[in-house]
Parts: sequence; structure tokens; C-alpha cells
Amino acid sequence: MTTTIVLLVLLVLVGAVWYSARSAAEKRRRELEDAQAEARRWVERLGGQVMNLAGTDVASQQAMADASERFTAAGSQMEQARTVEQCRLVTQTAMEGLYYVRAARVAMDLDPGPELPDLTGQSRAGKVSEERDVTVEGHRYVASPRPGAHTPHYYPGGVVAGRPVPQGWYSEPWWKPALVAGAWGFASMMLFSAMFTGMVGVPAAVASEDPGADGGDDGGDGGDGGDAGGDAGGDYGGGDFGGGDFGGGDFGGF
Repeated sequence: MTTTIVLLVLLVLVGAVWYSARSAAEKRRRELEDAQAEARRWVERLGGQVMNLAGTDVASQQAMADASERFTAAGSQMEQARTVEQCRLVTQTAMEGLYYVRAARVAMDLDPGPELPDLTGQSRAGKVSEERDVTVEGHRYVASPRPGAHTPHYYPGGVVAGRPVPQGWYSEPWWKPALVAGAWGFASMMLFSAMFTGMVGVPAAVASEDPGADGGDDGGDGGDGGDAGGDAGGDYGGGDFGGGDFGGGDFGGF
């Protein structure tokens, strides 16, 4: 009798473990399918914008080129996405492209559409709020809250190599070397100080020569764009898509 009871207890325990493992696997499968569907939806929306919107001046053309680059990167990521986190990176990359689409529409005096979610600490990085024309080590840099002949390069704002870069229009994409190398050079520290010190729309810590002054090691304050995806993208009319400044071409993230 005792042996029978022990066997029954063991069978119940084994059954419970098997059921729990099966339930967990099913939950993971559903979560992955949901994340894939969300990512695919954002990629398709971005694609529609890239295919149907063309820039009419240098600034809008550059913004659409960046959006197209994000579209290409998102498509490549989508093909490789095998986990929920990778799908979220796809969503984030596609949403980055939509920031460039929105910038292009602003440059062409079109309705920019709805605000998009904070992706990578944009609120902490601030925004360019005035014209700045500075020279650092003999090189001229211009920043502006508006697109123009001297500021055709848009950046949506966010954290690059652990440091916030304000949203705005610039004379050149000076943040790209740090994006590729993963670190800022000494000249870049001087550039931050010269360009952003005293600017109303930019937190003082951003202009500091100490890249760690703002606690910028965490580059993902709003990184999970997929969670906010449903609300922001739908109003773009069935198609909003991109690749350049955020470094999303692979699953290395930011």
C-alpha cells in the first residue's frame, strides 16, 4: 500500500512538472508570435511611408534616406528575429525610421502626424532650442531646431555610446563615429560643451565635459518601443518605414 501511494505521488509530481513545462513553453510561443506580429506591423507601416513619400529639398531627402536605411535594417532584423527581445529591437528600429519620416514631413511643411514614443532616453537628452554655430578644433558645426540649408541632418534624440544627444537638425551627423566605435573622443566632449552649454532646451548635464555626469550608461529609458507601438503608428495611414543613426542594423542594439 505504501509503495503504491509513493508511486502515485511520484506520478502526480511528474505530471505537474510536465504540465508546467508545457504551459511555460506555450506561453513563450504565444509571446514570440505576438512580438513578431507587432514588429512586422511596424515594419510594414514604415515601408508604406518610405515607398510613398519623397523628399522635396535637401533636408527632407536626407531624412527619407535615413528612414529608408532603417527600413532596410528592420527588414534584415525581422528575418533573423527568433526571440521576443529581437522582435522588440525590430519594432524599435522601425519606429526610429518613423522619426525620420516625421522629420521629413516637417521639412516639407506637411502634417508630421502623431508624436512617437520615447525610444532611447530622448526626453532626457532634450532638444535643440536655438541656432548654434560653433568651431571646435578648426571645424565648424551648426545646430538648429529647424531644417535648413546648413542643417540638413536630423537626429531624433537619444543616447549614443552612453551619452544623450539632443534632438535637432545639424550640419553633419557628428554622432556617427561614437555610434560605430561605441565611445566618444576628446574632441566630442569639447563639442558638447561648445554647442549645448546654456541652451534652454538641453539639460546642463548633456553639455558637461563628463560623459557620465547624466548617468547616461543606461541607454534605454524608452527602449521597448513595441509596448507603445499600437497608438503612435496607426495614424500614419497604413504605412510608415529605416537605418542610419541608431545603429540598429544588427541585434547589437544601441
